[in-house]
Amino acid sequence: MITTLDHEAVFEQAWTEQGTTTVDLPPVRVNEVLRERYRVSPPFEYTGTRLWDMEVRKAKAPDVFIPTVVMPGAERFPSAWHGQVEEFTRVSEQRLWADSGRTALIIEHVRLDHGHRRAFFVGDDRFEAPDGRVFTAGTGQPVFHVEHSVGGTETDPLNLWRIVHLTDVRDPALAAAFDELAHDPYLRVFVEVHLREVLGRELVRR
Repeated sequence: MITTLDHEAVFEQAWTEQGTTTVDLPPVRVNEVLRERYRVSPPFEYTGTRLWDMEVRKAKAPDVFIPTVVMPGAERFPSAWHGQVEEFTRVSEQRLWADSGRTALIIEHVRLDHGHRRAFFVGDDRFEAPDGRVFTAGTGQPVFHVEHSVGGTETDPLNLWRIVHLTDVRDPALAAAFDELAHDPYLRVFVEVHLREVLGRELVRR
């Protein structure tokens, strides 16, 4: 169980540690994909600010923005602010990466760096909530950490996504579970949800 936390340092240490299973998904040029793969009504292009708004909303309501992975009923525990950095813990039931027919309870300590537009999700195996409830992570896959961030420029933003699984030996089968995402020509589900549900756009895939 994690008791004190520097989210970025924990992520980067795991990322470089021998034996962990890392996945660095290709950057997505969101506006380019919108132009080439969708009809959008009314027409729309993302700014970096808008794309970060999506990341923040997704971090706080993963069951709404990632319905293909996160089951309804995700819980978020009170936020603490440190300047432009916001921290909280979320607990949710999620589909396993390599076995989507099964789910497990996932505990994630979240750090939203609003100044640099970087979000870190540090997995844990146990969490005691402020109301006294104790959550224990489910089994079936290793604990994992995630970084979601906005790169590129304000007018040509990139959707960035890295994952590191805390394995003792790199697991090629677990890494391969992300191949479909890596080669998907369309926007990731959370961007589509943001466009439809928050920005009020109609999307038709080409």
